[in-house]
Amino acid sequence: MPIYVWEGRTKSGETRKGENEAQNEGLLIQQLRTQQIVPFKVKEKKAGFQLNQLPIIGPMLGGAQGVPLNELVVFTRQFATMIDAGLPLVQCLDILANQNPNKNFKSILLNVKESVEGGSTFAQALEKHPKVFDKLFTSLIAAGEVGGILDTILNRLGIFMEKSEALKRKVKGAMIYPAVVMVALIAVTAVLLIFVIPVFQKMFADMGSTLPAPTRAVVAISEFVRHNILYMGVVVVALVFAWRALRKNEKGRAVTDDIFLKAPVFGDLIRKQAVARFTRTLGTMISSGVPILEGLEICSRTAGNVTIEKAILVAKSSIAEGKSIAEPLKSSGVFPGMVVQMIAVGEQTGALDAMLNKIADFYDIEVDTAVDGLTALIEPLIMIFMSIVVGGFMIAMYLPIFALGGTVG
Repeated sequence: MPIYVWEGRTKSGETRKGENEAQNEGLLIQQLRTQQIVPFKVKEKKAGFQLNQLPIIGPMLGGAQGVPLNELVVFTRQFATMIDAGLPLVQCLDILANQNPNKNFKSILLNVKESVEGGSTFAQALEKHPKVFDKLFTSLIAAGEVGGILDTILNRLGIFMEKSEALKRKVKGAMIYPAVVMVALIAVTAVLLIFVIPVFQKMFADMGSTLPAPTRAVVAISEFVRHNILYMGVVVVALVFAWRALRKNEKGRAVTDDIFLKAPVFGDLIRKQAVARFTRTLGTMISSGVPILEGLEICSRTAGNVTIEKAILVAKSSIAEGKSIAEPLKSSGVFPGMVVQMIAVGEQTGALDAMLNKIADFYDIEVDTAVDGLTALIEPLIMIFMSIVVGGFMIAMYLPIFALGGTVG
């Protein structure tokens, strides 16, 4: 569904701003009016390009939220402390909203507060803002409200999100350096081909001698780029749009996600991160009292990879039929054998949540090791590639000069 950015006024004349997901503008206006907000500006938010839309990188980073995850972690931790201290729910929301520097998040928290005051449960109020509070968050909050352990659930959510954010940050950090170097390499190559090599080409034409084969090849590449640069730009833009369309298509996303898992080097990292996310999420939900079938349903939505999502849904169907969770996970071929064996032991001993959290801790370390190894592998490869490209161009340009010097000598 589209996301709309809106501004409106309350009955008291206070201006509110926010972002909401709705099927259309009319339904959003109705939703705001039920919250006693009269909108005077509504605009659909256009999705910008994100790092997680890139091939390979996207499946490792996951989707973006409407509010930065670190702000959501701080809110969750502070909320847990206030609830544990005995403050009423509405008062906690009011305090945290008014002290929040993020205007968008403040507006959302005030809307949540108004919904709670209007008779909604805390979980129901949060569900109205799915871009900030996902299904995992709201399901755990609902379990905490029913069980009377909201402060405990909030603390678990805080720990869960902190570890998830740390994992994402490490993977993102490993990807930023190669991406920046590749952009710099493309920029340097473009400058050489478009501006520098034509100067040498004119000089060589005045010399009138036959150019060496490497020099002729570089000059031909330069002419091709200069004469077709607009077409090349159009092709790049078309490829970006084609990629986005492919990822939005269900079959296309399934094919590309399967390719990502089988990709050399990156595929192993994607698999390890997915295992860590799945086991951490399911372990947190089971220990918080969420039914395992509901937990698996939510885990499938947050898997970040269609192949892994299908394997989790097959496991859910297996449990619904009275079977174990380990059997379908093993037959899927997606999850490593050690993970399946540890889950089977957890089922047999009745300590599945504890075993899942142990697996998640282990794979967090595995992801760290894989990221360090990937960084150590990529950095020298990029530097070698950059040296070959730039150095090769410069040598090709100076070969005629060297040849001329040898002739004169």
